[in-house]
Amino acid sequence: MTMDLHEAALAYHQHPRPGKISVELTKPTEDARDLALAYSPGVAAPVREIAKDPENAYRYTGKGNLVGVITDGTAILGLGDLGPLASKPVMEGKGVLFRRFAGIDVFDIEVDARDQDAFIETVASIAPTFGGINLEDIAAPACFEIERILSERCDIPVFHDDQHGTAIIAAAALLNALELTDRAIADARVVCVGAGAAGISTLRLLTALGVRAQNLLLVDSRGVVHADRTDLNAYKAEFAHAGPERTLADALAGADVSIGVSGPGILTPELLRSMAPAPIVFGLANPDPEIDPSLAHATRADVIMATGRSDHPNQVNNVLGFPFIFRGALDVRAARVNEEMKLAAVHAIAALAKEPVPAEVRAAYGGVELAFGPDCIIPKPLDPRLLGVVSAAVARAAVDSGVARRPYPSHYPLTSLEDIVYH
Repeated sequence: MTMDLHEAALAYHQHPRPGKISVELTKPTEDARDLALAYSPGVAAPVREIAKDPENAYRYTGKGNLVGVITDGTAILGLGDLGPLASKPVMEGKGVLFRRFAGIDVFDIEVDARDQDAFIETVASIAPTFGGINLEDIAAPACFEIERILSERCDIPVFHDDQHGTAIIAAAALLNALELTDRAIADARVVCVGAGAAGISTLRLLTALGVRAQNLLLVDSRGVVHADRTDLNAYKAEFAHAGPERTLADALAGADVSIGVSGPGILTPELLRSMAPAPIVFGLANPDPEIDPSLAHATRADVIMATGRSDHPNQVNNVLGFPFIFRGALDVRAARVNEEMKLAAVHAIAALAKEPVPAEVRAAYGGVELAFGPDCIIPKPLDPRLLGVVSAAVARAAVDSGVARRPYPSHYPLTSLEDIVYH
C-alpha cells in the first residue's frame, strides 16, 4: 500500500464520522403516538405474536433482512491473527457491500473467544437475532468445523465466505476459461497452491463440478499434499495424492490450471513456462498475486490470467457472490446454503460473463470495451445484473432442493434494489 493510499484510507474511515455503517430507522418517530407504537405499550403486540409463533419474527422485526457478519479475528485478510477488534473495519466493510449490492442489513460482531467451542457457543446463542450468518476471517482448519457445527445447530444459513465465496467465483471463472481454451472439465489438470480455507473449499467445489480427483493436486508450504505424508489434517487428507509429484515444480509441469491462494511471487516464470499450452493461472493472493499479470503475459502470450485485484482484468472478487447468495437465501427463508445453491451461483455468474455488457458497466470502468474472452471471463463487481441473476438462481436452487421455507418469490428475478420485498 502506498503512503498516499494509506493516509487516504485512514481519513476515509475516520471522517466525517468514524466507521462505515450505522443503524437507520424504518418507521416514523415524529410524535407521542409513534413512540407508543415503537416501544411501550405498542411493542407488546408483536412480542405476544412472536411468542405464539416464532415465524412471526420475520413479519414484525428486521430479522429476515439482517445478516450477522461474525469473526474471531484469527485470519484477517492477508494480515493474519490480529485479534477481533482489529478485524472490525473489515467486518464493517462487509456490511457496506451487503447493503450496497443486495440491500441487506448487517450487524458486525467481533467475538473475543480464542477457544473454538466458546466461539461456537457465542454465535449459536445470538443466532436468533439474524436471518443469516456470514462467518469471516476465521483461520483454517478451525473454520471448517465451526461452520459445520453452526450449520447443524442454527436454522438459518451459515456461510463462511472465505471458504465458499472464493471457491464459487474462482469456479465460475474457471468454467469460462476452460471453455475458451477448448478443455473439458473432466480432463483438466488442476493445481491449487495454498491449502487453507479457500484452497480446500475450491477443490471441493471443482470436484462437484466434474474435475476428477486424479487430476487435482494440492500444494502447501511443504510441497505436494501426498499420501505418504504424516503431517496432514483431515481436510488436507481429502486431497492427498498417490502419484510421484512432491514439489510445486513437479505439480505444475504440464498442468492446465494453477489456482493460487497462497502468497506473492510463488509462481515463477520458469514454473509458468512448464505448464500446458494456453495455461489458466489464477493468482488470488492479495494484494500481491502469486505472479504479476504483466510478468505472466510477458512469459506466456497464451496465458489466461485472473487475480483478486481490481486494477487488472478478471478480478476474482467475493462481492460477485455473497451479497446475492444471501439475498436469494433470505428471500426464500432457506435453512442453509447447500451444495445445490453454491453450484447454482457458479453457473449463474459464469453465464452472465457471456452476456453483452451494458453501457453503464463499461462507463463505470472507464469506458473500456468488455466482451467475453480471455480478459473477460467473469462479470465486473459493479454489474447491476448480478442482483437479479445470482439471487434468482440461488433462490430457485433452495426451493428445488427442499431447504426453502417460502416459495420462489413472485417479484423475482430482481432488477434493482427497489424490487426487494422485505419478508
